[in-house]
Amino acid sequence: MNAETSISHEARRGDLLALGARVLIAPIFVLSGAAKLADPAGTIGYIGSVGLPFAEAGYAAAVAVELIGGLALLVGFKTRIAAIALALFTLAAALTFHFQLGDQNQFIHFFKNLAMAGGLLQIVAFGAGRFSLDRR
Repeated sequence: MNAETSISHEARRGDLLALGARVLIAPIFVLSGAAKLADPAGTIGYIGSVGLPFAEAGYAAAVAVELIGGLALLVGFKTRIAAIALALFTLAAALTFHFQLGDQNQFIHFFKNLAMAGGLLQIVAFGAGRFSLDRR
């Protein structure tokens, strides 16, 4: 195997891994956005319960970021922008809604959000790969 063939195999593997990463991380945002859309009153109440002002606007922003960002990430459209928006959203959610680190459930959610933000930042750094709308 020559160096050119080796590079092409490695590039293809990287592109497949990039696709896999997007397919694995995007559904949590799409499903969460859809759940918020299905229960606006509950979501707005939850946002208000942590003391955030303008809960209705926060609700609309959360639904838009999760649904649009999640779908864009899934198909690889404006992937770096979607990933940075989702990473910032996820960090904000961790700090706002899951920072009760004495509660084991919130502790787990907090660090899950940090891990998701880390994965999203990897997508920002390395892009969507060949199997994406960004590359079309």
